[in-house]
Amino acid sequence: MTPDPSKDAAGETLRRLYVYNGGFLIQARVRRIVELSGYSIRLGLPGSGDSVGVWGNSPTAWRGLAVMARRGVPVLRIEDAFLRSVLPGRSGQPPLGLVLDSRGAHFDPAHPSDLEDILANDPLDDPALLVRATAAMDQMRAEHLTKYTGFVVGPPDPLLQNAVLVIDQTFNDASVRASGADEATFQHMLALARSEHPDARIVIKTHPETSAGHRKGYFGPADCDARTVLYDKPISPWVILSVARAVYTVSSQFGFEAMIAGHRPVVLGQPFYMGWGQSDDRAPLPRRDRRLTVPQIFAAAMILYPRWYDPYRDRLCSLEQAMQTLAAQTRSWREDHQGWVATGMRLWKRAPLQQFFGQHKRMVFRAQVTASPAPRRLMVWAGKTTPTLDALGAVHVEDGFLRSRGLGADLVPPLSLACDDIGIYYDPSRESRLERLIAASVDLSEQARDRAAALIDKLIAAGLSKYNLGGTELPPVLPKGHRILVPGQVENDASIKAGTGTVHTNLALLQATRAANPNAVILYKPHPDVEAGLRQGAVPNAQDYANAVLTRTDVMAALAGVDAVWTMTSGLGFEALLRGKSVTCLGAPFYAGWGLTTDQMALPRRTARPDLVALVHATLIDYPRYYDPVTRQPCPVEVVVDRLALGQVPMPGRFNRGLAKVQGAFATYAHLWR
Repeated sequence: MTPDPSKDAAGETLRRLYVYNGGFLIQARVRRIVELSGYSIRLGLPGSGDSVGVWGNSPTAWRGLAVMARRGVPVLRIEDAFLRSVLPGRSGQPPLGLVLDSRGAHFDPAHPSDLEDILANDPLDDPALLVRATAAMDQMRAEHLTKYTGFVVGPPDPLLQNAVLVIDQTFNDASVRASGADEATFQHMLALARSEHPDARIVIKTHPETSAGHRKGYFGPADCDARTVLYDKPISPWVILSVARAVYTVSSQFGFEAMIAGHRPVVLGQPFYMGWGQSDDRAPLPRRDRRLTVPQIFAAAMILYPRWYDPYRDRLCSLEQAMQTLAAQTRSWREDHQGWVATGMRLWKRAPLQQFFGQHKRMVFRAQVTASPAPRRLMVWAGKTTPTLDALGAVHVEDGFLRSRGLGADLVPPLSLACDDIGIYYDPSRESRLERLIAASVDLSEQARDRAAALIDKLIAAGLSKYNLGGTELPPVLPKGHRILVPGQVENDASIKAGTGTVHTNLALLQATRAANPNAVILYKPHPDVEAGLRQGAVPNAQDYANAVLTRTDVMAALAGVDAVWTMTSGLGFEALLRGKSVTCLGAPFYAGWGLTTDQMALPRRTARPDLVALVHATLIDYPRYYDPVTRQPCPVEVVVDRLALGQVPMPGRFNRGLAKVQGAFATYAHLWR
């Protein structure tokens, strides 16, 4: 049945919105956000009860305004929201959100907009709203999020230290025209900055679209002198603002961000954020006489006003969810845009790696690398690294902790991968990026802690683990008493080689557990790869030390039925911590040494004492990268959790299984050919 264009998915009637700009028809994301906001985009002439949609004050807006005037219908002005995308729209990236304004354009002071109405009349005194606003501002600074995030974050250029920033904009921009500004206004702004700061360096910050060559700005080399420079490098505004002395702007969003960063920007135009007591306004707007705090202005502009979009679930969402999306996509660009040269990668891994890391520039795979591949970065599978590769600055890659629905040994592609530029999480002989993140997690914001706590709840409710294989329930008849789960591991696994001492086999683990707990009920869970015959680590006499061997048992059912876990380095110990079980580590996994486990190996470097929520944030949110198999895009961890919980993960065919067995046999007996 063909969907009814006049109704949404819930059967609610959509308002007809007539448009006269082709962008509404060819830009699928824009059209979808408008539809989710309650409008059905149409061509033709509007009638009673209909509206006309125009894109801001674009060159085509006059068409819709003319129809509006003739037909006597309202107009809806549509624009990008204030967090848009990694790269500018002219680079082909769709927006993360829109603003739909029934009163006017937010950047045009000729008429009050919906945003101005919120700022002028909404109480903006809800404590929960202001807490959200403050937390979101902190997150924008911490993750270096802005309208366009396609820049690499680094230390501030000394040129910017204590400089006065003069913000350029794209020539003839609608917000500039709406403020009644022109070339003379920008020259006057530069003269003001020079005269009001006679001893300071003046830095003219170019617009990202000007730097990218899409549109010209108002300033150029002719405006430079002995103490005035053009700065066109892509850089985080939060880095610049952290060291700048002052900010001058006509109507740029940079002025809004300057306020968030604690500046009082000098504003020569009349953008939405001026007139509320937080800016030095050189062209005052008398009707704006209310005094607001920066969190109140932020709450209006970023939470109450826009329509944010979730591209993974195809629905409108909160600002916080939109920021998670932008952060994931931005991380992908920042880490991958220079391209990668990868080595030590098995053939079957190359396609998944290309999906993860080759979206901005295709990866190049090499059997050997002996020199730096600059400007590309160097990547190696963590277990295949060498001193030479480490000396070349290779980034180590390994499976993440929410990997897939199926085994890696079955050649099931991963949904998460960990990139570590210092070491790797399973090797305690040296520091890793994860170790640093865990140590720093003791200072998480409340918003970050809330996110991690919610993630724990979702994982437990969905019964998710690393591989999510399912299986049978616990045997119905088991001895009563203190139950200990002992997870088997692949005995030639890199984590066993790097993170264990005298106990480094499954048999030794069982023996040590029984010796320390002679009266306990010990349940042994063989590793799925070993059970499947794909890896080594079988213990034929496991029942000599265990009360039961849990073959083909669902790991979550096993965890639910025990009191404690004894392990060498298994990730099951981490999953046990999530579920409130006591964990004893005979090796040195990433989660040991922080005060959350009983440890039999000394880990003196790990002195921080994070709680479980902090550990989870570092391990599952900050450290890995995630890939959505449905949209084929980088994504936040919550999307992968939903995909796994709902079964929206493609499964491999029989060919993978046969190839996996051949590969496993080769890995097991490779020493015979050395």
